[in-house]
Formats: sequence, C-alpha cells, structure tokens
Amino acid sequence: MENKPFSLFNKHSIWITLVAPLLIGLVFARGGGFIIGPICIFPIFLVIDEFICFIISINKVKIIASRVFDAFVLIIGPTYEWLYIGEVKNATWYDWPEQLHNAQRHTPIYTGAVATVMIIFLLAILGYIILQYTSLNELPPLVAVLSMAAMYLGIIQLIILTVQVFGAGDEMDVYLFPLPACCILITARTIVEKIYEWNDNRFDTSKLEQNPVLKTSDTILKNVILWPFFAIFLMIPLLGILIAILYLFGQAPDSVIKAWTETSQWNLSTKISPQNIYYDEHYLCTVAAGGHRRVVKPIRKGIRHGHEVTVNRQLCIANAFEQILEEKTPHLHRAVRAFYDKYGFPVARLIKSRWIADAVYFIMKPLEWFFLIVIYMVDVHPENRIAVQYMGDKTPLKQA
Repeated sequence: MENKPFSLFNKHSIWITLVAPLLIGLVFARGGGFIIGPICIFPIFLVIDEFICFIISINKVKIIASRVFDAFVLIIGPTYEWLYIGEVKNATWYDWPEQLHNAQRHTPIYTGAVATVMIIFLLAILGYIILQYTSLNELPPLVAVLSMAAMYLGIIQLIILTVQVFGAGDEMDVYLFPLPACCILITARTIVEKIYEWNDNRFDTSKLEQNPVLKTSDTILKNVILWPFFAIFLMIPLLGILIAILYLFGQAPDSVIKAWTETSQWNLSTKISPQNIYYDEHYLCTVAAGGHRRVVKPIRKGIRHGHEVTVNRQLCIANAFEQILEEKTPHLHRAVRAFYDKYGFPVARLIKSRWIADAVYFIMKPLEWFFLIVIYMVDVHPENRIAVQYMGDKTPLKQA
C-alpha cells in the first residue's frame, strides 16, 4: 500500500511547484519582485521535487509527477541556463579574437565545436527517453547500458559547462547548480527504476542454457546492479564513435576539448582576447569604436567619464563644438544637450554592427563640416581645441 506522504506528493506536487513560487513572489513583491521572485525560486523547487522523486523511487513507489518534473528540467532548465549566461554573465556568441564592447564577454563555448556539444546533450536526452519510456521487455541490455552511458556523458559535459562559467566571487552563480543537480537526480532515479523493473520481471532464458558462452554472458548481464558500472566503461567507446561520426561532418576530433579551451575570459579558457572597447552610450563614441577602421579612422584612445574610449577626428570635432556652445551660449547648449540626450542615446543602442556604425559616420559628415567651420570661425587655435578633446582632465588652451 502506498505511503500517505508519498500519496500526497503524487497528487499535489505539480500544483505546489507551480503555485508556491508565485505566492512567494507575491509576498516579497517589490517593484518587479512579483515576476522575478517566481523565476528565481522555481529552479529551487525543481531540485527539491527531483530529490523527493529519487527518494520515493528507492522505496519502489511509482511517481506520477516525475516525468512532468523531468520535462520541466529538460525544457525549461536549458532556457534558464542560456538566459543566465547571456543576460547575467554578459556572454555573447563571439569567439575570443573578436573585440567586444563594455561588459560583454566572449562565448564560453567555442563556436566551431558547438555542434559536438549539442549532439552530446541531445544524445543524453535520447538516452533518458529510451530508458524512461521503453519497457525492459522490449529493450536489449546493451541498448539500456549505452543509454546510461549517454546520460553520463551529458552530465559530465553539463558539469564542465558549470565549471567554465562559474565565478567564485559572484553569489548569483549558485543558480548554475540546479540544472546539473536535477540531471544527476534524474539519471540516478531512472537507473534505480530500471533495476527494480528488471528484478520484478522474469525473462525466459531456457534457450541460452544450451550455449555456455551465451549462458555466461546472460549471467553477467542479468546482474543488473552492474549495468551502471558497465555504462561508465562504455562512455569512452560511445564518445569515440560519436567523434568519428562528427568528424565526417567537419567537426575536429578534439572538438570535445576545444569547445572549452578555445575561449577567453572563462575558467577553462586558454586564449587572451582583445581588450573591450567602452561605448558609454554616446553614439559618436560608438561609431568611432564600432566602425571599420579604414572608414571611421580612429586616431587614439581617450577618456570619457573615467572610461577609456576610442577617439576619431569626427568625435573630437563634435565635442569641441559642444564645448564652444557651452562657453559662448550656455542656454542654447542646454537645449542642444537635452535634445541629444533624448534622441542620441537611443541611436547609440541601435548601432550593433560595423556597417551601421559606418553608415552613421557618413550621415554625420555634413554636421562635422558645419561644426568645423564654426570652430574655425570662433576659436583662435581651433586645432588645439580639437586635439585636447577626451584627454582626461580639461587642459587649458594656450593663449596667443
């Protein structure tokens, strides 16, 4: 007879997992807390659910909700991981040689080996589906063991990904742990269920008794307790076969290793990437730093608001013109500055490629010429004023 606590968990666990994070989010709602709270708490509930499912499975109780929780983990879990690494860790899909901007970081997985990483994860999910949704009456022992080996490979790779992106000084990185923890619990529970299923079924082996070799093999394979250990040894040949197949499709044989080492700014990285360029939400700064060098013609590094920026002549001329406005017509300068702050910053956020930066550079050319004419008409030493822009502390101009 089913234990009462187990029965309650079977009947109500899904609702508890879905509703409890919403209620907790409502209690601690401050600003966007009602939305963010449930999102942050939901993975913790999934870990608890998977742990309870594992404990219950040891007691030979069938958990109705377990497959629902597994689906949450395998579908929502990677989405959480991807969003966290992209939004919180500021990771991009650019490889280490690319120069990035502001707080951006290079991809934690070498793009040339992404296919290998994805295939291993998909193979692990396939192994889970085979074991979870196929009866042992219809499943050859070798296929079952290979499925376990595939799940092991997926877990190992997921742990490597966690090690790659985890930062010791970042408390938020604890949110990287729920996915591998859940996957380990799913694998353990699935294996336990299959062991019990094998022991509860009697298979006809009378024909194997006539052949000594088959009889010995059957005796070994019938010891289902050894299957998880057989799976450990089969991981290497399974990975070898996978690498050989992927090699035929253009993946390097060592892509399993390069996926993590051919990166920069992460724990397992071996490459050193170019220093990031600071944009500072100033669209002419963005153009100077983000356009093609032969077009925007950067001339040096400068300092803006305490940050290093790339400077070209167009940027220096525009800033020198603004400086003159501030000195000669402060009221007009405030109006121009307010207009720029309102429309210039949104423009800066739209400049996400070198080609767009190049286009803005050419669009700004007529204004650059107008600014230059004004500077030459007003300033006694126009080139001195232009030259000292973005030099850090304001440098007084030499008087004649």
